[in-house]
Amino acid sequence: MAVMTIRNIDDVIKKRLRVRAAVNGRSMEDEARDILRSALSTDDPRPRNLAQAIHERFGPLGGVDLPAAPREAIRPPVDFGE
Repeated sequence: MAVMTIRNIDDVIKKRLRVRAAVNGRSMEDEARDILRSALSTDDPRPRNLAQAIHERFGPLGGVDLPAAPREAIRPPVDFGE
């Protein structure tokens, strides 16, 4: 296994990690490993691109069903008759 050092962690983040580790009965190091493991798991259900994220959050067309607009000719077609 690899060894990793993380520097310049905010005091607030370190304190929250320490409290979370204590609540879960683990060391800070083990808690950090668990957080990384769950955040980077391969079966992440989140979408991989922005369009998928928008579609999942708002549904098709932003959650609004719009009626189809009626289509009509703007002007009569040109007659090339003789």
